[in-house]
Amino acid sequence: MSKIAFLFPGQGAQAVGMGRLLCETLPAARNLFDQAKSVLGYDLAEVCANGPAERLNATDISQPAIFVTSLAALESLRKTDPSVVESCSATAGLSLGEYTALVFAGAMTLADGLRIVQKRGQAMQAASDANPGAMVSVIGLDQPKAEELCNAVRGQGQIQIANLLCPGNIVLSGAKPACNAVEKLAEEMGARTVRLPVAGAFHTDLMKPADDVLAQALSQVEIRPPRVPVWSNLDAQPHTDPAEIRALLIRQVLQPVLWEQTMRNLLANGWQRFYEIGPGRVLAGLLKRVQRKVDCQNVSG
Repeated sequence: MSKIAFLFPGQGAQAVGMGRLLCETLPAARNLFDQAKSVLGYDLAEVCANGPAERLNATDISQPAIFVTSLAALESLRKTDPSVVESCSATAGLSLGEYTALVFAGAMTLADGLRIVQKRGQAMQAASDANPGAMVSVIGLDQPKAEELCNAVRGQGQIQIANLLCPGNIVLSGAKPACNAVEKLAEEMGARTVRLPVAGAFHTDLMKPADDVLAQALSQVEIRPPRVPVWSNLDAQPHTDPAEIRALLIRQVLQPVLWEQTMRNLLANGWQRFYEIGPGRVLAGLLKRVQRKVDCQNVSG
């Protein structure tokens, strides 16, 4: 039997309407959103279902929204095919999605995970307000060319590689003038760009002091050894030690996401069946750029 891994999406996967059908048809999903309302102090299900998009896209809202919607989608899979959930032997999440993976793996409770995600989103939103930035996906360049692109526009402000997603898809993150310059120069280099629907320059030093705020929040919750390894964005390796997990989560705020390498390492270690659990279908597309014929099913939020 093929080894199964669960993948959870990160910020940018949000869309108005997500979670609505799950809440209407699945009591376990409705219960998750009810718990979220008591923790967050507002009706997350209402924001997910009806927006407006401007509110849902705000970092302090979108992070809890994707986190809870992904766990609600997991409950849908648990109902329709519980044996798949029981057989899962590894998990990973893209940036924010790593928190969803940790809750699935039992390293954090739902309530603790939600509080941390809320605090993380608030801290990152505050950092974005203090240091305006953006993120641009550059499609069609390899990593050396992406570095060359960053070097060419640094006179416009800080910018660096933030996400190595898959072959030919690298996200750059930095000051808005630098991102604007990237969009123009990348086109001249034969690449295509997509501005990501996020509030700031995530995974760069422009996110300080969000890492310190997150460290303080994480110090107040228990992290237990997960029942299945959680593969980290930072080093593309599996982790089960709570102290290591805590340190990696803090570093993740300022450092690049090694998603392509994480997928390659999972494949190299024998995982061949993947489930993307949560809103959107981005992760399945990225994985198929790494290995075209891989089995990756979507469990939508």
